[in-house]
Formats: sequence, structure tokens, C-alpha cells
Amino acid sequence: MAFAKFMASPIGRGVRIVVGLAMIGAGLFVVGDVAGIILAVVGVLPLAAGALNFCAISPIIGAPFWGKDAV
Repeated sequence: MAFAKFMASPIGRGVRIVVGLAMIGAGLFVVGDVAGIILAVVGVLPLAAGALNFCAISPIIGAPFWGKDAV
């Protein structure tokens, strides 16, 4: 549950947003080609998760999906 609380915190949300943006940027500007596009598309998940305050892997570890439920 500590993981879910961290991910719901402002720092956890910021980390997810930064990681998502980094994945998108690396995919589009560093990797290139099809692999870069795939990386950029996958980077949308952590970006959206941070912006919308959900954690896609929390239900796997028994934590709530939405950040507001974890606090």
C-alpha cells in the first residue's frame, strides 16, 4: 500500500509525468523508426497516469486503481 500512496502523492504523479514525457521524447527524437514510435506510444501511459492520477499496476499488487482511493 505504501507504493500506491507514493504514486498518488504529488511527487509520484510528477515522476510518472516526467517519465512519460521522457519516453515520448526519446522515442520521437532519439530512437526513431518504428521502435521510436512504439516507445512514444507506450510513454503515453505513464503520462496519462500521472495527469489523471491512476496507477495501472496497482490492482496487480492489491492497491486501489485511483490515487484518490489510496490516500
